[in-house]
Amino acid sequence: MTMLTRWEPMREMATLTDRMNRLFDELWRRPAAVRGTDEEVLSGTWMPAVDIRETKDALELTAELPGVDPKDVEVTVENGVLTIRGERRFEKEEDGQTYHRVERVYGTFERSFTLPNSVDPDRIKATYKNGLLILSVPKREEAKPKPVKIAVESK
Repeated sequence: MTMLTRWEPMREMATLTDRMNRLFDELWRRPAAVRGTDEEVLSGTWMPAVDIRETKDALELTAELPGVDPKDVEVTVENGVLTIRGERRFEKEEDGQTYHRVERVYGTFERSFTLPNSVDPDRIKATYKNGLLILSVPKREEAKPKPVKIAVESK
């Protein structure tokens, strides 16, 4: 006996929407393959994830740069805009090695952030550890919160 399946158009639409979203996500996230002489490599631009947090003394930016050589990273400040740019290079295949799957993205990246006037861009400190670039942008002394004493008058 054949089993009847109820058709639920709203669920079908939701499934179709989900599939289309995943398709477009893949298209926008993945760069085009660039053909080399004897290899095919995923290359293009990508954007590292960045966390920005504020402490009482500084702004701290932490950028995820796994697999990026610190020598391939450049940090600049110009007209109040902090820019991080660099490149993750593809490792060349050696004789006897063949890649069966390449999912990591390689190529150049660039992220820019407008700095508030309350920070001192001349005193930025940068450290690189375990694939994380940490930038500490100190606040100007006049921008740091200062306690105000409250005078209490007695009657």
